[in-house]
Amino acid sequence: MTKRKAVRTKKPRKSATAARRRKPAPKRSGDPLLGPLKDAVRRDVGHVRLEAARAGDARVKRMIYPPGFRWSVDMKPLVGTDYCMHAHVGFLARGRIHIEYPDGCRVECKAPQIVAIEPGHDGWVVGNEPVILIEFDFEGDTIRRLGMPDSHRHA
Repeated sequence: MTKRKAVRTKKPRKSATAARRRKPAPKRSGDPLLGPLKDAVRRDVGHVRLEAARAGDARVKRMIYPPGFRWSVDMKPLVGTDYCMHAHVGFLARGRIHIEYPDGCRVECKAPQIVAIEPGHDGWVVGNEPVILIEFDFEGDTIRRLGMPDSHRHA
């Protein structure tokens, strides 16, 4: 048996012009859905990150619910009601949420989706991805101003 000698080959050089034409790879910025919001007030409540800013008479809020979040576990002890009594109207930008009303009615929402959730519900994050909800409200006057029912009803 004859042993072969390893032969090194040189890679062809690129011309100086080709090297100048090459653009650097774009820098990866953070996720824009999670980036800082200009002029927003940030609060962390019951494991939920809430950021809100004024837009006319309304507020625009970004709510980030972590995986494992459940209203009846994480928020109920803080607010003292059996169910979430807020109406939620907005755009579900990421993730999945499960909503359940006392009458047994269940709704599952998956991004991307417009949502309108009546007061009097429990809700939780489905899966391992955080839920990002862009919400519009009028603080204590949301139900009336958006024409929503004050509690869950079947059509």
